[in-house]
Amino acid sequence: MGDAALAAHRHQKVPSGFYNLEAMLGSVVSHAGVIDVCGSCMDARGMTAEGLIAGAHRSNLDELMQWTTWSDKALVF
Repeated sequence: MGDAALAAHRHQKVPSGFYNLEAMLGSVVSHAGVIDVCGSCMDARGMTAEGLIAGAHRSNLDELMQWTTWSDKALVF
């Protein structure tokens, strides 16, 4: 799960034929979606908040708990 934090890294160079997750997440943001990135996962991968795509922000376990409590359903992988 921690490697998913890299999906929100800006300026991705994607080989031809592969999905550009930066563009896909940008579409989510442009439709008022919220992109929160695990702060611990970012730390483990040397990522900074400045390196995230526009509209994404560094999150934490308190925010995850709030989202989980607020939601009607939760997906767990």
